[in-house]
Amino acid sequence: MSSKISGRVSPQPCPHLLDFCSRNGSKPFRALQDCIRVKPPGGRAAIRREPFEVPRCGTCDESSRPRLYACVACAAVFCHAPPLHSHASAHALSVPGHEIAVDVDRAELFCCACRDQVYDRDFDAAVVLAQTITSTTSTSGSTVTQCKATASQPDNLRKRRRVDYSLWAPNSRENAIIENHSIPLHDATNGSLISSTELPWGLRGLNNLGNTCFMNSVLQALLHTPPLRNYFLSDRHNRFYCQQKNGATLNGSKNSRFCLACDMDAMFSAVFSGDRTPYSPAKFLHSWWQHAANLASYEQQDAHEFFISMLDGIHEKVAKEKRKTHSPGTGDCCIAHRVFSGILRSDVMCMACGFTSTTYDPCLDISLDLEPNQGVSGKSSLAKSNNSCNVEADCMGSSQNCGISTLKGCLERFTRAEKLGSDQKFFCQKCQVRQESLKQMSIRKLPLVSCFHIKRFEHSSIRRMSRKVDRYLQFPFSLDMAPYLSSSILRSRFGNRIFPFDGDEQDACNEVSSEFELFAVVTHTGKLDAGHYVTYLRLSNHWYKCDDAWITRVNESIVLAAQGYMMFYVQKMLYYKASEKQAASWCDVRK
Repeated sequence: MSSKISGRVSPQPCPHLLDFCSRNGSKPFRALQDCIRVKPPGGRAAIRREPFEVPRCGTCDESSRPRLYACVACAAVFCHAPPLHSHASAHALSVPGHEIAVDVDRAELFCCACRDQVYDRDFDAAVVLAQTITSTTSTSGSTVTQCKATASQPDNLRKRRRVDYSLWAPNSRENAIIENHSIPLHDATNGSLISSTELPWGLRGLNNLGNTCFMNSVLQALLHTPPLRNYFLSDRHNRFYCQQKNGATLNGSKNSRFCLACDMDAMFSAVFSGDRTPYSPAKFLHSWWQHAANLASYEQQDAHEFFISMLDGIHEKVAKEKRKTHSPGTGDCCIAHRVFSGILRSDVMCMACGFTSTTYDPCLDISLDLEPNQGVSGKSSLAKSNNSCNVEADCMGSSQNCGISTLKGCLERFTRAEKLGSDQKFFCQKCQVRQESLKQMSIRKLPLVSCFHIKRFEHSSIRRMSRKVDRYLQFPFSLDMAPYLSSSILRSRFGNRIFPFDGDEQDACNEVSSEFELFAVVTHTGKLDAGHYVTYLRLSNHWYKCDDAWITRVNESIVLAAQGYMMFYVQKMLYYKASEKQAASWCDVRK
């Protein structure tokens, strides 16, 4: 009889294996860890032996049998050729307690009495730990190359429908409105003026209200974030209805309560109204000051800090209105988390027994460390490849920070298994003592829009000083996130071994929607205490530089030469799950 667990059939355990484990525990399997060979690193595991040594059956002295098994109790090697010939089974029947053996070539457990493969978690943990340690040791000091796992098309894909978007073009009346409310735009690529009819809809400068370039740069990226733009322009958050519902007016006087989503709605309406004159986001700045009183000043702030603070402000307001706690990782609490929220997975593995502790953390972005100094000047190499980059030469950073980093290299470094120091020993629940451990990060759930924050500002409490890292970063226009997903990391770590993976359906959806496309880059030039933020936007297959109220068209080389601080990528294919509940929620919003 078999029992079903999570929709899968789980066979009854082998009685001989249960008897062996009850008498010996997991010590024999842990001792086998040093005998396991992984060649090549990350490949199939086998019992370690010298290249010139050929294992032979202890009974017939044959080495060409289909399978050779080493007895776990006495280490003797015997052959097994089903269905009739099996010296391994004869050995097990003649010596009680010697039923369990290990496949010499595959490092898999085998019951010689049952003549079948058996599974033990402690043994498999020893094999996986040996594979992980081998892989980590072989890649220390170098960039780990993640292999793309070719995933078969998930069965649940037929339950999902692809969102089809129809191309919109202005009619004659709308073209007249655009012409009457437009100003000439300078094209930095050839020095000519761009006609207002050639401009993407919604491209509008933002006035600097006093060292607010940090805010303008992030707002420009958010105003052209496709899912966020579609949400507000489809009137999913109506500021007039929101103010009426929350009592925004009391006795004819305005209430002091703020709503960042309402101010975002007003900003989207103004930016996409057709007016080309620079817009002043004063109302939004005032509301954000009320939310983040500690940052309410006209001093220069950090763009990344503003980004996180603003999204938290939208989330907190929605959670307070609904009077219940929403998990940001689920992405269903507010529009900010529906668009930007993802889930990170952290695995800490005990290096003594292989026990793994897994935690999940929601995130709105991923902060990445630059790769170690490669010793090559990004400024000089890029200048040689394209002289047009000299227009933005100051974007490459100061000369004291040399070397080139890549966004893919930073992501590989972020998801690489690393050995924790002796001062960070992990308390193993199985060993009941603190042990040395390996830690590995991966992405459990991808957001619709992935924001990558590059750690360019370093603060040292020992030296009591701060500095900016001006090293150049290469980033692609198209990015495949599949190698950094938890499903890919676990598949690379465990191979085809039998391990229960949680949330298979979500992992399958991630792999289908793992292709991302760059649409906005926030850059920072200058020093730590005196710098300037600029945003590059990709609209209608052209790149535009948004420098507060000034907007110019630039070519791709200018964008690639910029000193990236925040990169925004959107999924190329957006999938949704049709359900009556979602349709009902849409009707509720429209009431």
